[in-house]
Amino acid sequence: MRLTTFTDFGLRALILLADRNPQVMSAAAIADHFGVSRHHMAKVLQELAAAGYVEGIRGAQGGVRLARDPRDIRIGEVVRRLDDQPLVECFSPQGSNCALLPRCRLKGMLARAEQGFMRELDRYTLHDCLEKTAAFPLADLSA
Repeated sequence: MRLTTFTDFGLRALILLADRNPQVMSAAAIADHFGVSRHHMAKVLQELAAAGYVEGIRGAQGGVRLARDPRDIRIGEVVRRLDDQPLVECFSPQGSNCALLPRCRLKGMLARAEQGFMRELDRYTLHDCLEKTAAFPLADLSA
């Protein structure tokens, strides 16, 4: 299974925010830390806020911070929320135009594999993603 870049950025942002909890961080600072587009990171953070994982803080020192305890955020839950792309064409909500259906059994195999992948991710929380050592070394991210 391959996750989208959107989901990758979302997971990385959550891990960084969990590491710095309860610090407020700007979207620009998070994007710059990972070397990604500020615009794309802002979209990711908007979706994370809509899902209730982060909360926006207004004002000159505004940004985002975790809205929930990292122990209460399951990785599988985040992936399901952010990664809404079907694994393959035959999983599309609009249906499939595959010429192999209905005889192809691959769809069932892939569905079971995807379920197993998600079950494994459900075993872990955001807190589990953090090393039990000092915080990640970062440049000044308060901007």
